[in-house]
This record gives sequence, structure tokens and C-alpha cells, in this order.
Amino acid sequence: MLIFGVESSCDETSCSVLSVEEKSGKRVFSLKSNIVASQVETHRLFGGVVPEIASRAHAEVISGVAREAMTEAGVKPCDIDAIAVTAYPGLIGCLLVGTSFAKGLASSLKKPLVPINHIEAHAAAAYLCEEGLSAPFGALIVSGSHTSLYDVRSETQFTPVGGSRDDAAGEAFDKIGRIIGLPYPAGRAMDELASRAADEGVEESVPLPSPAIAGDNLDFSFSGLKTAALNYVNTKRQSLKLKEGDALPEKTVLAVAHAFTNAVCSGISKKL
Repeated sequence: MLIFGVESSCDETSCSVLSVEEKSGKRVFSLKSNIVASQVETHRLFGGVVPEIASRAHAEVISGVAREAMTEAGVKPCDIDAIAVTAYPGLIGCLLVGTSFAKGLASSLKKPLVPINHIEAHAAAAYLCEEGLSAPFGALIVSGSHTSLYDVRSETQFTPVGGSRDDAAGEAFDKIGRIIGLPYPAGRAMDELASRAADEGVEESVPLPSPAIAGDNLDFSFSGLKTAALNYVNTKRQSLKLKEGDALPEKTVLAVAHAFTNAVCSGISKKL
């Protein structure tokens, strides 16, 4: 079976071709192509994703991305057995572009259309990189505006057992990254600075709370952590008498990146 996938939930347009075969009583998944058109450079100008701009960008490239995915996989539209599309959650305008394209394609090919929860799909993607993986298993999903823990009971049964009650880890990284002068998206740059701070033994202490909510639960809260980091940076700027637009000392940037990254990772690890 060949499944054509369409994803447009946020700021990247992606189409793929997935092969599913039965071998020795087990399903074997093989990714034939996965084409991604990123909008990172566009949204970097605004420090985050602008929904209207994102949805228009999807509309401009989705046909080309779909064509390239089929070409790379070496298949024709008539070879496809089903169309899968991200239906939720995500930015509504962006989702409309992908679902409308997928509906049109499914209708023209007279093939089944399968709506997909893309957060559950993140967990299911583990089947592509872990040979022999089978449910049940636990899944940690840290993606964009989601930080969640799932109990995966089967290939189609995903039960949320914990997650963030406010901001997600990725959103928090982007926001704190911006206030210490990092470009969007800030996660990778923050991680690199944190590693460098550890290697260089940066001594500046940044007291930050854990995002792991106390008690018998598997939940997180990143808003308090984000506020604490913001207050620390603002207090530091005032003590150094920095003007608006002035860069923070490198030592402070490294210290904040290290402390914030450690707080997020240790908090998630605790609940996991």
C-alpha cells in the first residue's frame, strides 16, 4: 500500500510517500520520499510564525511539493492507495490549505481520505526509525506548541496522560531566546550555547524554577519558568545600565541559555 501524506499545520509545507507492507505477520513501513518547504527565513523577520503569511506561503508551494514528493518516490498519482492529511491541531488557515489540497487530490483520484491528528503522528513516526517497535509504549512529544506525554496502546490508540498546562517547551525556548538576542527559532542555538557554557564552566548563577508541576501528575508549566528568566534578564540589564538595543554580556547569555535549557530538560525528564 502507498500512502500520500500532506502536512501544513504550521510553517512548513510537507508531502511524503509512505509504503506499508505485510511481512511475516508484521507491518513494515518504508518512507519513499519526504519533501519539506520551510518558511523559517520568512518568519524569522517577525520573531515567530505569522499565521496569515504562513497560510499564503503554503498555497504558493503545495502543488510543487506534492509533485516533487511523487517524483522522488518514483510513483504516479494513480499508484497512490490513500491520502492522509493533517486535519488538526494547528493554525486554521494553514490547515485549510493542506486539507483542501488533499480533498481535491483524493476526489480526483477516487481514493480514501484519512484525517490525521499530527501530534499522534509524531509518536507514530517512531515506527519509521525503530525497527520492530510495537505498542504498548510511552511517548514524549515535544514539538512546537506541544509538550505532551501519551500512553500508546496500539497503532491507532493514543491516550494523553500528561502535558503542559500553558506554554510548550518550544515556545518558551523561542521567547527566552529572543530576549537574550538569539534568532528565531531559538531552540538549537540555545542548546549550542548551553553546551558551550558547560564546557567553559560559566559561573554566573541563574536561579530558575522547574517546569515539572509538583504532585501526583505528569504535567508541566513553562510560564513561570519563562517569567523567571525574563525577570532575571531585565534585572541584569538594569544593573548594567544597558539601553534598549544594547546586547547582553556574552557571559550572561551563556549562563541564561545553560540554566534555562537545564531547567526544561530536567523538568521533562523528571515527569518522563
